[in-house]
Amino acid sequence: QVQLVESGGGLVQAGGSLRLSCAASGRTFSSYAMGWFRQAPGKEREFVSAINWSGGNTYYADSVKGRFTISRDNAKNTVYLQMNSLKPEDTAVYYCAAGGREFVAGDWVYWGQGTQVTVSS
Repeated sequence: QVQLVESGGGLVQAGGSLRLSCAASGRTFSSYAMGWFRQAPGKEREFVSAINWSGGNTYYADSVKGRFTISRDNAKNTVYLQMNSLKPEDTAVYYCAAGGREFVAGDWVYWGQGTQVTVSS
């Protein structure tokens, strides 16, 4: 099994930045692709970004491309999401996930508890 714990969420004004972290424990971290998803009230959970086992390939939803950056440090068993130029529509609970191959929530095996990100106008 893999346990995931997110941190770094909070309240920020539009145009500001936040850096989310996800610490993993359990099975070998470097064996898993990692992803970030988000869910706003009344909406379905949506894909945000993903990174493969080596960190050599990254993927982004069109809505965040150019503003968000995903990275991982396998030595620290941690994945990051740097969020810049934040917009009110980025407001959501952000979840990290492990063990997925596709860009849909149902494909991912392990999930963190989520961290709230609120962007004020």
